Amino acid sequence: MLDEIKERLEAEIEKLSHELNVELPDRISKAVELGDLKENAEYKSALERQQFVQARIEHLSSRLSELSKIDVTSMPADRVGFGSRVTILVKGMDEEMTFTLVAGDFMDLDGGQVSMASPIGKGLKGARKGEEVTIQLPVGERVYEVKELVTLPQQLGVADED
Repeated sequence: MLDEIKERLEAEIEKLSHELNVELPDRISKAVELGDLKENAEYKSALERQQFVQARIEHLSSRLSELSKIDVTSMPADRVGFGSRVTILVKGMDEEMTFTLVAGDFMDLDGGQVSMASPIGKGLKGARKGEEVTIQLPVGERVYEVKELVTLPQQLGVADED
């Protein structure tokens, strides 16, 4: 999972770097050729995009650096945390959901991922298999039971599965 996230970040950084170093200078150059820069919408647009791309590259680089500092061997192998694949039962509704907890930047709802910063992510953090947790959601309070749990250390083979 960490490698997949790192690859996505590196791919986006590479794409944005190409835009910053090749495409935007060309757009800016063409806009300068149009004349008066004070009222040149293309020029202003290109400069704004350039600033955005620079900021995004800095943000992605920072996230990449943070990911490289994660020590999976120090993560609890029996509690819900970053990277955990969790199956929960919604008590009272007999509905099961399975998802992986990820950082908000890397969330893919269609891919079955939930942010650690979401109410469900925060509420489940630290829970063990078999535990019930009560979480306050925008639609009201819900009680969930952790039915299955595979932590990131277990997925990467640095911890034993139950």
